[in-house]
Amino acid sequence: MHYSQKIMGCILGLLLAASPMAFAKPQDDSAKETHIEIIPIRDGIYMLTGQGGNIGLSIGTDGVFMIDDQFAPLTAKIKAAIATLSDQPIRFVMNTHWHFDHTGGNENLGREGVVIVAHDHVRERMSHDNFITAFNKKIPASPDIALPAVTFNDRMTFHVNQRTIHISHHRNAHTDGDSIVVFKKANVIHTGDIFFNGLYPFIDASSHGSINGMIKTVEHILSLANAQTKIIPGHGPLANKADLATYRDMLITVRKRMQTLIDQGKTLDEIIAIKPNQDFDATWGTGFLNPEAFLSVLYSVMPK
Repeated sequence: MHYSQKIMGCILGLLLAASPMAFAKPQDDSAKETHIEIIPIRDGIYMLTGQGGNIGLSIGTDGVFMIDDQFAPLTAKIKAAIATLSDQPIRFVMNTHWHFDHTGGNENLGREGVVIVAHDHVRERMSHDNFITAFNKKIPASPDIALPAVTFNDRMTFHVNQRTIHISHHRNAHTDGDSIVVFKKANVIHTGDIFFNGLYPFIDASSHGSINGMIKTVEHILSLANAQTKIIPGHGPLANKADLATYRDMLITVRKRMQTLIDQGKTLDEIIAIKPNQDFDATWGTGFLNPEAFLSVLYSVMPK
């Protein structure tokens, strides 16, 4: 077996052991058991949790501006939760990246006339079959109705609900199509999967993600934040600047440790056996990626 294949096989096994359902599309029974929680933030901005990536909402007289939409079987529940906050329609949904735990509801919302917005790379990836090597999983192309109807290259600005919403693309971080969404006046930022709060992050090497890009983008988000900023992570609880700084520090440390071991010629199996991040594992390694799975993902996205 080629060495790179062995690495990816190891990653797959560890990921499945860590959380076999974490990236699986929920079945109807699973969706029925999922509770959509509404977390008020400020100034008509909310965070919704359920199954998949955290959703951001801007509620106002212009309608609902939505950030990500989780999985298709949850759309009815998500809409019911939104209806408790506003009788206005969902006008826009902004996809922070292409992964299906953030875009699964696109098809349902697209059929209802919601305008789907994302970076150019998101539409491009969703337009054809993809393969996430870390999961050994083929992701079929999305139907046309689920594709972003409006795409952008670098930056985009919305003027909705008496708010100015700034969206910017950050390349080669979690994927090659990541966007962050900034509500400047309200001092709220949605990071997409750049930030896994309290969890080791998944970085998608198959979509040109990189640890260096993750850290660079986190540094940028920190530069936009202050002590009062509320940060909606892609996964995990609502956060603040201190939480994001702690995450940044963890990423820098694990990158340095991994680079040292790679420079020493250690194999992935040897690195896993060494357990170089034991001091972090109890805090960060109890979620989607267990410590061994995270080491495998980190190894795959290090500069070689």
